[in-house]
Amino acid sequence: MSLAHPSGRRPVLWIIDDDALIADTLSYALGDEFEITTLADRPACVRQLRSPCPRPELVLLDLGLPPSPHQPDEGYALIADLLAHAPDTRIVVLSGQDQNIAARHARALGATEFVAKPADPQSLRSLLQSLLATPDTGGAGARAAIDAVLIGNSEAMRRLRSHLSLYTDTTLPVLLQGESGTGKEIVAQQYLHRASVRRDKPFLALNCAAISPHLVEPTLFGSVKGAYTGAERAQTGYFEDAGDGTLFLDEIGELPLEAQAKLLRVLENGEYQRVGETRPRHARARIVAATNRDLRAEVRAGRFRLDLYHRLSVFTIELPPLRDMGDDRLLLLDHFSQRLGDEMGREPFHLTPEARRLWRDYAFPGNVRELRNIVLRLLTKSAGRTLDVSQLAEEFDADPVSSAEGGPSSPTVPSQEALRHLQSAHQVYLDDILRTWERAYVEAALKLAQGNVSQAARLLGMQRTTLYHRLATLGRDADTR
Repeated sequence: MSLAHPSGRRPVLWIIDDDALIADTLSYALGDEFEITTLADRPACVRQLRSPCPRPELVLLDLGLPPSPHQPDEGYALIADLLAHAPDTRIVVLSGQDQNIAARHARALGATEFVAKPADPQSLRSLLQSLLATPDTGGAGARAAIDAVLIGNSEAMRRLRSHLSLYTDTTLPVLLQGESGTGKEIVAQQYLHRASVRRDKPFLALNCAAISPHLVEPTLFGSVKGAYTGAERAQTGYFEDAGDGTLFLDEIGELPLEAQAKLLRVLENGEYQRVGETRPRHARARIVAATNRDLRAEVRAGRFRLDLYHRLSVFTIELPPLRDMGDDRLLLLDHFSQRLGDEMGREPFHLTPEARRLWRDYAFPGNVRELRNIVLRLLTKSAGRTLDVSQLAEEFDADPVSSAEGGPSSPTVPSQEALRHLQSAHQVYLDDILRTWERAYVEAALKLAQGNVSQAARLLGMQRTTLYHRLATLGRDADTR
C-alpha cells in the first residue's frame, strides 16, 4: 500500500550511492512507490539541488562517496548541502562505516535515521512510509530548532532573537554586523533562511574577500563564453543559481568599488547581466550581507559606496561579541562540550568551580569560533577529566596588551604567542589580529588619558589627526571624545 502525495504525484526520493548495483536494486524495489532519482556523488547532487527540479522529500544517502569512498567526509558534507537547499528533507543514511560513530555524527548534522548496510528493501519501504506519515512541523519546527542554536539568556541574545524574528521573512536586504567568529553565516542560514518562507529554496554563501577582484563579477553574475581570459564556456553566477532563495554575501566590505556599483543596480531594480552579455536578467534572491567592519567608516574612507550602504542597511542586525554575553559563555561551554563530545564519541570534560569562573570572565576575543575551538582541543586532550584553573588558563590567549607590555624591544612574548596561536587555531586572519592589537592599544591610551585624544596620541607616539583617523577606522565615535 502506497502513501498518496497531497499533489497526487509520488513522493520524490533520491538515492545517492556510488555503487550502481545498490542504487539500481533499491530503485527497482522502491520504484512503484516513489519518484526516484539516482545520483553517484556530491557534485552531481549539488547541481541537481540548484536546478529547478522538485526537491526530494526523502533521501537515501551513502556516506562513503567519491573521491574518498572509504571515508564518510563527503557524505557528511552532503547532509549539510541537502538541508541548506531543502531543509524539510528527511535523510536516511545508508553506510558500511562504523555504525555508532557515523550514526551519531550524521544525526548531529541533521540526518533523520541511520540504517547499516546491507539494507532490506522492504524494511526501508516501511521506514520511508513512516517518515512520510510523520507530520511536518514546517517553519514552526524550523524556528524552534533554530532558537535552540541561538543559545543564551543575556540581554544581548534576547535582543538578537527579537530582531531576527522581525526580519525573517522580509524581502528587503538584511545586514549582519559583528566581529569575526560571532556566527554571522550560521544566523543567515539557520535563521534568516531556514525559518523563512524560502526555506525550501537554495541558500548560497559567497565570501567576497576570498575572490580575486577580476573574478568578482563573473562569480556574482555569470559570464558568456570568451568574456574574459579563461572563460572557456558560459557559466551561471551566484544570483542566477540562488533563484528564489537566499544569497549570503559575507565580508561585503571587501567588494571592489566597481562590483559595488553592479550590486547596487541589482538591489535597486533587480536587473543584472552576465559578463559579456547585453540581455538583462532578473534577480529574485533575497540578499543577506555580513561584515566585521564598520561600513560607515569605510564610506568615510572612500572604500564603500554610501548609496549601497543605505540599500544594504535597511534592516541591520548586530551580533553580540561573547564579552557582552556574561553567563551565556557557560551555557555555550556546556552545549559544545556535550554536542561535540557526542559527535566525537568522547566523554565531556568538566571544570572546577574556580575554572568555570575563569571561563565566565574570559573575553574570548575570537568569539564563538574561539570558544568552540577550545572545547574541541579540551575534548581531544582531556575527555572525561576535571580541569582546574591552571590547566584551563593554558588554553586561553594572553591579553594582547599585557602580553606585549615589553614593546618592540621585547619581541619574545608576542612571537611565542603567535606561534602557539597558529599551531592551535583552526583558521587565522592576520588583519583581524592586527586590528585587535591596535584597538587594544588605542582603548588603553584613551583610558589612561581619560578620553583626551591629544594626550592619548602622545602616549601612542602619533599626531592627534592620525589618532582620529585610527578611531574612525576602528569604528569609534571620535567626535564625542
